[in-house]
Amino acid sequence: MNTEGNLDQYNRAQLFFEARDYGEAARLTRPLVDAEPARLDLRLLLARALYHSAQLGRAEKELRVITDRHPDESYARLMLGRTLQRLGRDDEATAQLRLAAALSGEPVDAPRRMASEPSED
Repeated sequence: MNTEGNLDQYNRAQLFFEARDYGEAARLTRPLVDAEPARLDLRLLLARALYHSAQLGRAEKELRVITDRHPDESYARLMLGRTLQRLGRDDEATAQLRLAAALSGEPVDAPRRMASEPSED
């Protein structure tokens, strides 16, 4: 894909995400991530779209790639923790939520608070 085409597709994916058509946002973002796998912003958009479209296994996979490449990315850790919660893997989720809180400078009780807060992303 050319750069202008990629930008147009990225903007379209953002619009679909904002319109809460998460499946379409993921579909549009996947080829962009494949073309530029090192781009954190693209991979985060894909992970968010997958999470919100309940493609939790795929979301976990993307989030693990992010956290492997960017261990200090607190938002990805938070999303990974929430994804693991939804998958019923509470022990793994707690560890990720604690890391997210530590990385973002949140108080010690942040994982409990973060887990109980409704997601707005």
